[in-house]
Amino acid sequence: MSRKSIPEKQVAKPDPIYRNRLVNMLVNRILKNGKKSLAYRILYKAMKNIKQKTKKNPLFVLRQAVRKVTPNVTVKARRIGGSTYQVPLEIKSTQGKALAIRWILGAARKRSGQNMAFKLSYELIDAARDNGIAIRKKEETHKMAEANRAFAHFR
Repeated sequence: MSRKSIPEKQVAKPDPIYRNRLVNMLVNRILKNGKKSLAYRILYKAMKNIKQKTKKNPLFVLRQAVRKVTPNVTVKARRIGGSTYQVPLEIKSTQGKALAIRWILGAARKRSGQNMAFKLSYELIDAARDNGIAIRKKEETHKMAEANRAFAHFR
């Protein structure tokens, strides 16, 4: 009998204002040193800025940005016979969404600008329009997976 138990998937709770799980996932990734109220304030300011700039529903822009940044494949380093190969792997939608959120926030943090709310809003707008640092990261990952397609049999 197996002693290992399979952990249950935790479903993210929706946030209080937009009642959306994706917003809450984003807040939890913005979070630093347990300051959730600050993370919420940053995200809601960014959403307000998106609404002013694009005149669209900020939730729609957020969903569109995450969808466009979400990768289909990724590469994983596998050590076989003394050499390391970058093996392309397909990823699940939940893992892809988590990667997309991480890349968007990383790109927003790298941007030069005033505060995190503005940087995040501009990165989300850029990602929704199919340009920006996060989109470049996705394309780079896809290119790497395509280049290493020969090692796909090492899965």
